[in-house]
Amino acid sequence: MSARAVRPRTIAVIAPLRHPIREPHAGGLEAMVWDRVRMLRARGHRVLLCAVEGSQFQEDVPAEFRLPAAVWPDEMDATDSTYPPGHLDRALPALEAALDFIRWNADTIDLVDNHSLHPQPLARADQLGVPMVTTLHTPPLPALVEAARAAVRPGRFLAVSAYTAAEWRRHGVDAMVMPNAIDSSRWHLGPGGEGLVWFGRVVPEKGVHLAVQAARLTGRTLRIAGRVGDAPYFQKHIRPFLGDGVEYLGPLSQPELAQLVGGSACALVTPLWEEPFGLVVAEALATGTPVAAFDIGGIGEVAGTASAVRLVPMGDVQALAEAAGHLANAGGGERQRRHRTRAAAIARFSLGHRAAELETVFDLAATHARPGAGAWV
Repeated sequence: MSARAVRPRTIAVIAPLRHPIREPHAGGLEAMVWDRVRMLRARGHRVLLCAVEGSQFQEDVPAEFRLPAAVWPDEMDATDSTYPPGHLDRALPALEAALDFIRWNADTIDLVDNHSLHPQPLARADQLGVPMVTTLHTPPLPALVEAARAAVRPGRFLAVSAYTAAEWRRHGVDAMVMPNAIDSSRWHLGPGGEGLVWFGRVVPEKGVHLAVQAARLTGRTLRIAGRVGDAPYFQKHIRPFLGDGVEYLGPLSQPELAQLVGGSACALVTPLWEEPFGLVVAEALATGTPVAAFDIGGIGEVAGTASAVRLVPMGDVQALAEAAGHLANAGGGERQRRHRTRAAAIARFSLGHRAAELETVFDLAATHARPGAGAWV
């Protein structure tokens, strides 16, 4: 990616409250924020990351930007859909202190880049004296919708897909589409292989148990990589089916993931919810590995017209197995196909290409931030 910025700015990036921004990434959202901070710094911007303790890139941030970690008394109770007892009692006052710091130092901060899934930053946006750009990473969560619509001055919003933008628009929140991006220098071309791969957060809505079933039908091995985000789900629906060609590798660093995915015959993507984007599809394609996926939410947008992707109805395990088998058994010319697959993915999702677009948005927000200026979409 280029190290040249349009104009160096000071940007406060607000991360979600749950997981540190570091490798191995807790999920696609954390990976996206991690890449965002690296990209902005590489292009000459001063980035202050407000994130959970233990995050990278916080060596020179104010103490108020280090938020308390979510610690479960018993890891067997841990889920990504709830917080540990008492966590928000500590986290929300800490986030409030970070927002106060931004307000008190508004003359030295050009922009707030908000990725929080809690409505508090949106609720305070009009009071900070600093323009805020909020990326919508989720379906329209009621508390976030309420905060966005209640703002005195219309906010500036980015949505990770046209699908997500349309869902939010139905709730009265307009957003510009800014798809997630990947670092092509880290997601490198792989040689392929014989087995299948599934990677991501191990939670019920990601449907890894159906990937296990589909892999069994193909007769191919399946390697699973990712953080367990719902311990009861893993214990009941995944652990009993490990072995006999199904292996769980745990959370991996991005270089390890790229090697794993790039060394596979096909990636299985099995969301059982309205996936806002589907970063794993773009990541797999960047290694040259084809993808068999459930067609739900923003998955079809990421797939586009790529011949290396086959979409099947959500939950149809037989169709998923057939799609994966077809892609994995493609035959001769594999190296050329993998090169074409990667090239097409990089052309659409390169972090370097997205950087200039993002800087244009940030410049517009910072330059035209004045009361009553209205929203842009």
